[in-house]
Amino acid sequence: MSPSIALPSLRILVVDDEANMRRVLEIMLSRRGHKTVSAGDGQAAFELLREGGFDLVISDLRMPVVNGIELLAKLREAGIGVPLIMITAQGSIESAVEAMRLGACDYLLRPFDVEALDLAINRVLRVQGVLDHNQYLREQDDRVWQGLVGTSPAILKLREQIQQVAPTRATVLLSGETGSGKEVVARAIHRESPRRDELFVAINCAAIPAEMLESELFGHEKGAFTGALRERIGKFELANRGTLFLDEITEMPMALQTKLLRVLQESEVERLGGNHSIKLDLRVIAATNRSPRQAVEQQKLREDLYYRLNVFSLQLPPLRDRLDDLPALVTHFVRQQVGDTAAAPELSAEALAHLRAYAWPGNVRELGNLVERALILSGGRRLQAAHFPIESAAAAASSVGAEQSDIGDLDLEAAVEKLETRLIRSALNASGDNKARAAQLLRISERSIWYKIKKYGL
Repeated sequence: MSPSIALPSLRILVVDDEANMRRVLEIMLSRRGHKTVSAGDGQAAFELLREGGFDLVISDLRMPVVNGIELLAKLREAGIGVPLIMITAQGSIESAVEAMRLGACDYLLRPFDVEALDLAINRVLRVQGVLDHNQYLREQDDRVWQGLVGTSPAILKLREQIQQVAPTRATVLLSGETGSGKEVVARAIHRESPRRDELFVAINCAAIPAEMLESELFGHEKGAFTGALRERIGKFELANRGTLFLDEITEMPMALQTKLLRVLQESEVERLGGNHSIKLDLRVIAATNRSPRQAVEQQKLREDLYYRLNVFSLQLPPLRDRLDDLPALVTHFVRQQVGDTAAAPELSAEALAHLRAYAWPGNVRELGNLVERALILSGGRRLQAAHFPIESAAAAASSVGAEQSDIGDLDLEAAVEKLETRLIRSALNASGDNKARAAQLLRISERSIWYKIKKYGL
């Protein structure tokens, strides 16, 4: 006799016109840790299922009033997708097949034992898990593709390049300013690839302390280092057969870049503290907000790793170079907030002119945040220029000129460091040195603020 199967506790509706059979099933299921509710016919079961709250239905095929097949048809017509196992006698195989065709997940032939019931439930859970996962992926994919909004030449070219590279196995290197949508593009490549039904795993190399990043990427065995109380699967293993997105690759320590290069070349990874290699089949997409060439020159990116990643490169356009997409982007972000069915506030001509005059240093991400704020300020009415409290391009240029003497020269990295330091200090002061609250004020993750505090010695 094979060992019993450990199943999660479920709320199961038992449907059978025979009271004795209902009782037998209730006892079998309750002994396995499940909660049961019973119905004597298909119509009573349907009324219960309309209220929701069930994980599974186990129904007899032959019943008066509404039989199992009719119950199944009513559920599908009503859009109730709860999985159903049909119980049938030996002589009704054709009916069981018909039930499967209509959407039943499995069937049981009388008589059956606890083990057969366990196996049927386990099969249903496994199939339903795959269906739910695929539905989640489809919904995520739809949202992701909608993120590439616009019809400007720059965005049309980007979509064309995504369609070209997605079906291949090529490693992709994305470069673009902060907020320009690098992760959106990476997810779109994954969605359009043969790996679309596997996991897309993203990791921000700048948001994780250097001493933790290696374990996050490669995983570790129990006891590999102090605090390694149990084994951990790294992001490479997690993304196996899917796509791994390495954001801000130039913030990865050089020593770790060497190990990354070896993993990419050999298509295998070894956990920290491990003594065997794990073969990998995944696609890597890397991204940086720096110029990759300049990053190599500044020794932020290994040259050999750059060539390994740069099989296919994509340069994301900043928002200021695709201002014709502003109306479509605003509509997209408004719909994200109010939904497709609600009356969406329109953007006035004055507001559009106001937005077109802005330099957009934070790119599409900044626009999304400003639209969310404008909807609050407008109270659901038409969006006016006053609802977008931003500087014009001329004022921004004047501000840059006024601060140039403070910066010293046009060293972008030094200017960004100076500005980030100032903003982080302000946020820490405003939050009473509460790091989590300061991160919320800055609209960054708590990991990111800890990384930057350490980076700038604050």
